[in-house]
Amino acid sequence: MASALAASGMAIGVLAVPAAVSTSASTPVLAAADLGMQSNPDDLKKKKRQVEKDIERAEEDLHSSSSRMQRASAALATAREQLGAAKVTLAAAEAKVATAAERDAQMQAELDEATLALEQAQAELESSRVDRAAQRDQVATTITDIYQQGDPELLAFASLLDAKTPADLTRQTKMRDAIVDRESRAYQELQASEVLLEVKEAQVAAAKEVVATKRAAAAAHLAEMQEYEAEAASAKAAVAARVGERRTAHEAAAAARRADEQALAELEREEAALADKLRRLAEAALRAQRARQSTSSGQAGGFLTSPVSNARLSSPYGWRTHPIYGYWGLHDGQDWAADCGQPLVAGADGRVVSSYYSSVYGNRLVIDHGAVAGRGLATVYNHASSYRVGVGATVSRGQVIGYVGNTGWSTGCHLHFSVMANGQTVDPRGWL
Repeated sequence: MASALAASGMAIGVLAVPAAVSTSASTPVLAAADLGMQSNPDDLKKKKRQVEKDIERAEEDLHSSSSRMQRASAALATAREQLGAAKVTLAAAEAKVATAAERDAQMQAELDEATLALEQAQAELESSRVDRAAQRDQVATTITDIYQQGDPELLAFASLLDAKTPADLTRQTKMRDAIVDRESRAYQELQASEVLLEVKEAQVAAAKEVVATKRAAAAAHLAEMQEYEAEAASAKAAVAARVGERRTAHEAAAAARRADEQALAELEREEAALADKLRRLAEAALRAQRARQSTSSGQAGGFLTSPVSNARLSSPYGWRTHPIYGYWGLHDGQDWAADCGQPLVAGADGRVVSSYYSSVYGNRLVIDHGAVAGRGLATVYNHASSYRVGVGATVSRGQVIGYVGNTGWSTGCHLHFSVMANGQTVDPRGWL
């Protein structure tokens, strides 16, 4: 289809950027904040040139397909962009879940370790309590045994009185010290058991606090992990939804493209018929001129008056790659950006030979100007809101013939102006 369209010399009208373009998602806008951040004037100039190029590209994209195709293409681009964003969000959410899972495993290991330490401390505490109870019983038994034999101090004093020799005295003294040491040792061992028990109780309390802290942290992390998992599930659902949207948008774009291709095929047939008609008119005009034995009237350059005043040339005649369909084709006229309702004027004297509505070019009007500079010349006006003249009408240079409009494949007010010589499109610059 692309090659056929290129061969036919047909191209779609392109308009200057309307107000909507400044907010287009596909057109970068140089924000004031960006300007404030740039310190190098050369960078600002470079960025300004880039923005201007982007705007020019947006102009070329603006009227190169039906509004339905443009909407479908925009929807498809948006769906693809949103799908990409959704995939990034999903990847980020899954990364959070994976990190949280690793942290969860680490926290569980720490909790298990703390719980084991608590269990060990509790076992040691219980063992210390048993030891202390046994130590108390031992002390009680020791003291009871000692005092059942009498008051140790009195017994020691009596032994001193009974001593008959220094050796007896020494022996009795050692016996008294042994009894006293036995009693002291029993008390010391009991005191040590009490101190150890206090240490074990403190260890158990500390271990309980650690376990409680770990459990609280694990509970908080569990809530956080559940939040991440919910976020990941939501992101996954969003990806699935975006996939569906992209599929729907792709199908809509494909259907719109098929409809556009049908319209372009019909236009190709129309253009071929128009070219054949103008070629026959040109041949007749040239034969008539030769029959009158007159020379070619007029010069090509400057022969035609500008078709619309106060307008800007937004897209010139020439070959280019179609911005949506991708084929290399001819933009077969000039696009003049102008407000809807501005008058369109005849470029030269002539006769209206065709006027009809095209799904692509909207309201069209063709004026035959006869033989000019050795060629049969005709002008074509497209996308008008309406025309004031019809087929067969004779028009004069500068006469208002219609008004700028936005019909056909157009999303903004403009005129697509074509010049045809001997039934073939030519660059209007050679005639204006």
